[in-house]
Amino acid sequence: MQISYENFEDVHLASSVSENILALRTLLGNTMDLNVMDIEINGVPCALITIENMVSASAMSELIFRPMMGLEGGEADTHEKIMDFITSRSLMTAERIMVYTFGETVLQLFSGFALIFVEGENTAAALGIQGYDKKSISSPTSENNVMGSQEAFAEVIRTNISLIRRRIKHPALRFEMTQTGKLSNTDVCIAYIRGKADEKMLAEIRRRISSIKLDSVFGAGYIRPFLEDDAAKRLFSEIGVTERPDKLCASLIEGRIAVLVDGTPFIMICPYTFAQYFSSMDDYASKSFFAWFLKFIRYFAFLLATAFPGIYLAAVNYNPEMLNMKLLANLSASEKTTILPLFSELIIIMLLLEIMREASIRLPSAVGTAMSIAGGLIIGDSAVKSGIISSPLLIIVGVTATASFVLPSFNQQTTALRLAFIMAGGFAGFFGITVCTVMSVANVCSQSFSNVVFTAPASPLIKDQLPNAFGRKSFMRMARDDTKMSDLTSPETPRRSGGR
Repeated sequence: MQISYENFEDVHLASSVSENILALRTLLGNTMDLNVMDIEINGVPCALITIENMVSASAMSELIFRPMMGLEGGEADTHEKIMDFITSRSLMTAERIMVYTFGETVLQLFSGFALIFVEGENTAAALGIQGYDKKSISSPTSENNVMGSQEAFAEVIRTNISLIRRRIKHPALRFEMTQTGKLSNTDVCIAYIRGKADEKMLAEIRRRISSIKLDSVFGAGYIRPFLEDDAAKRLFSEIGVTERPDKLCASLIEGRIAVLVDGTPFIMICPYTFAQYFSSMDDYASKSFFAWFLKFIRYFAFLLATAFPGIYLAAVNYNPEMLNMKLLANLSASEKTTILPLFSELIIIMLLLEIMREASIRLPSAVGTAMSIAGGLIIGDSAVKSGIISSPLLIIVGVTATASFVLPSFNQQTTALRLAFIMAGGFAGFFGITVCTVMSVANVCSQSFSNVVFTAPASPLIKDQLPNAFGRKSFMRMARDDTKMSDLTSPETPRRSGGR
């Protein structure tokens, strides 16, 4: 049998066990983790093939070895009867798949299945007895809350599916599994609720995932650009990411579609609007009036994190009359002690802030926290004493950094916008700030995913959804309204430029 990397996916299995094993060893380069157990049942040669540490030894002993030993001396004395027992008349495992080609054989082996070959059969039975090591379910790391669930998604896609199914016990919840990546063959699952998710959007997501031609897919970040519309031109993303099962289930009930990728605990949500980035599960554990206050804090923190340093720079350099006389005098006295202009100071301190942030993320948590505190105190104090930066600028940077921590999902966007506003304010004052604001708003307003506009429900105005954008509805009102995602994907909703 001639088999190679170029044609193995379409080569059919032979009826000879030894020929199939030889071809499989040749294809896998006689890799050390390929386990082949030759057995004979009532004179019929058979083989059990597994990948080391991908299957459960106890499950293999109880669900495969014990039933197969019971066949010895029984009525299953032909290859037809043995294969019929394995596939139809036994309860070996819940997952049983018939494979016909070497492509299917390799895929099931590397997915943790055990394959049984029977002499005279040109098919094999794949039995699911997965037992590979995996990380247990832990607490969220990037979306912490006080009153909500403390569970986070894991790296194994089937564990994540069970976390969703446990929370939505309804037959309308659907999961569609596919593979992507020419070499990695990574499992990708599309989750949605039938009747709530838009069928056209669902078909578009299926098409975009099937069009991915990457050799490997090892996380949500590999797939996300393919799902977005003109990802390279958009500052914000129309695809949300979460590691919280409760947040994902709430999005599914609203009619959104989730994309799960094996090997990553972060799940993508399609589509995601600008207002959703400011929501938290703690909003639904608080009084509705306090949820409105929290939303206001987040919106205000976003403005501080992006525009505050640029506005400060524009006011001091171009429009000092806007400041209080005493404050202006203090600022002038502080700036006289520094050796650099304010614009250079601000750029230097912002770059140092990003360096310390990156260092605190990459280092172990205990060391990273200590490093960020010590680095901020030592570098900040030394920079002020040496006259590199002024004391008021440290306050500006401290407020900006603290505000950026309120919305960790906007970390990349706030950093880019902050530098853009600093450049605009430094070179053109408030005129530059205005131009930068208009360009940012125009970029946000041009985004859409399928029929869902990124700025909904504010533009186009959807009155029923508007309270959830700036606060949250009371649970009594939510029970009456039974809000659906179809409001956002209705034919009356205008499609913006850039949408497909």
